[in-house]
Amino acid sequence: MAVRVPCAGAVVRDSAGRLLLIQRRQEPGRGRWSLPGGRVELGETAAAAAVREVREETGLEVVADAVLGRVERAGPAGVTYVIDDFTCTVRGGTLRPGDDAADARWVSAAEMSGLQLSDGLLEALTDWEVLTVNRSPAAPPPGPTRLPPGPTGPPPGHT
Repeated sequence: MAVRVPCAGAVVRDSAGRLLLIQRRQEPGRGRWSLPGGRVELGETAAAAAVREVREETGLEVVADAVLGRVERAGPAGVTYVIDDFTCTVRGGTLRPGDDAADARWVSAAEMSGLQLSDGLLEALTDWEVLTVNRSPAAPPPGPTRLPPGPTGPPPGHT
């Protein structure tokens, strides 16, 4: 039986329009750059998980605004990570790597080409028009969609 693990990620921009990325300290994707995120804990909503993961991995306090998109990623032993990515707005905190992040930083779209990114990240951000150049830097990414609530069972994995 296939196991689907609910996860959440955060698409966070600063006032200069740069994207918040973390360098993964743990597998899957150790050493690669990705959005802050992780598994949804039992009894937690995906939006709450995105907020918690940003705080744990970057030290920043955010508010989840809307679901931007959903991706599925294959994990070990037939696990599928189902990741709801939320647009988020910074409300406080100080940027610093924490939890399972080896590093955390603001990255421009141009700088992303020099980083080893998690599989599928660039494609998802492109599809969601997060990397659109002709947009006001402070403007939120276009087209967030609302998804129905997902399962909240005990997730055994991490994005």
